[in-house]
Amino acid sequence: MSGRIKDQQAILEKLGIEKLNPMQEDAHQAISQHPEVVLLSPTGTGKTLAFLLPIITALDPASDMVQVLILVPSRELAIQIEQVIREMGSGFKTNAVYGGRAGSKDKIDLKHAPAILVGTPGRIADHFRRETINIDGIKTLVLDEFDKSLEVGFETEMREIVESLRYLDKKILTSATQKSEIPHFVGIREPKLLNYLGEATSQLQIRTVVSASSNKLETLIQLIGHLGDKNGIIFCSLKDTIQDVSDYLEDRHIGHACFYGGLEQIDRERALIKFRNGTHRLLIATDLAARGIDVPELDFIIHYELPYKKEEFTHRNGRTARMNSNGTAYILQGKKESLSDFAQGAEIEEIRKDMTPSLSNWETLFISGGRKDKISKGDIAGLFFKQGALQKDELGTIELKSDCAFVAVHRSKVRQLVKDLNNSKLKSKKVRISLLE
Repeated sequence: MSGRIKDQQAILEKLGIEKLNPMQEDAHQAISQHPEVVLLSPTGTGKTLAFLLPIITALDPASDMVQVLILVPSRELAIQIEQVIREMGSGFKTNAVYGGRAGSKDKIDLKHAPAILVGTPGRIADHFRRETINIDGIKTLVLDEFDKSLEVGFETEMREIVESLRYLDKKILTSATQKSEIPHFVGIREPKLLNYLGEATSQLQIRTVVSASSNKLETLIQLIGHLGDKNGIIFCSLKDTIQDVSDYLEDRHIGHACFYGGLEQIDRERALIKFRNGTHRLLIATDLAARGIDVPELDFIIHYELPYKKEEFTHRNGRTARMNSNGTAYILQGKKESLSDFAQGAEIEEIRKDMTPSLSNWETLFISGGRKDKISKGDIAGLFFKQGALQKDELGTIELKSDCAFVAVHRSKVRQLVKDLNNSKLKSKKVRISLLE
């Protein structure tokens, strides 16, 4: 296949990365030289790129079978890894399959076997049983965030998958925690262990904000105002609490997205799209967002409700102050509320109570055409600059999917753009352009 990029430096340039960090360098060497590697590194340190680079380098371009299987605990992580591989521009076909996605889409994608298959254990095991995939070419298995997959109840499926793979010559396990033992069924004998859990060089600050009453909603609004136009996640432990917080913010016209297990997959994906492109600077979420999702560098996180376990507290905090950067985790403490042992001792922060949360400058437009229509990001940018008459600083992030695209544009231009550009032609396809509500 033409257009393959297998040179590491070319891939890094395409991703806009100057050089690998020490963990990624060590992982590259270990994965290239050892049949079994266990990589432990905090959330946000670049584990995905660490294992993808050596895997892609070793792929056989002449093979027409699946060569690599990457198992992940969540749909979001599957989508994220698929996106990273596409952005690397390696030229190798990659597909992600997961629960909640139409089986007909899987059938179309898998008709021509991808070199790299990413998926959740439940959906992958289903394909193995149906024999929709020829598994004899799979030589490399990655169990990404393997402890999380076990924690959410995928052990049976993982065991079934591992025991079906007869021709493996490489196994890679990753995790952001050291709490789980490697299950016996994985068949790891003498792994090369890379443990970077004590190596984080971020500057995380933890602060406690005390509410004047047991109802913390008003204090939350004050804290959001105090933080200004920064972006962060408000963590709740219960879905009902997310609804309460969301309703309260909605009533005060404070833009936000919600993210939790009970939402439809399409709503979860679109919440992350709007959060990534700046349409919403706040994401209200359960611990589902503590790791394994693709979000921008966060300035802060807020523990509106504390998690039940110290490990989840650590993972939440790991969403901010990622590799070599600063960030603050705020614990919102109600009047007379007692804090868990792991959350005690943080310095009390006094906040300004007269600041009004500001509105984001961005909105998101939906375009009804994507990669399968041969549409590129350049095509979309050209349409918005030429026919939409946008200035460079009025066009934000463009996210291109298989059958659609999402574009961040300046709030002041939205109505005119929809009026001028709806039913425009991109490549050979007439596309609908509308505001993503």
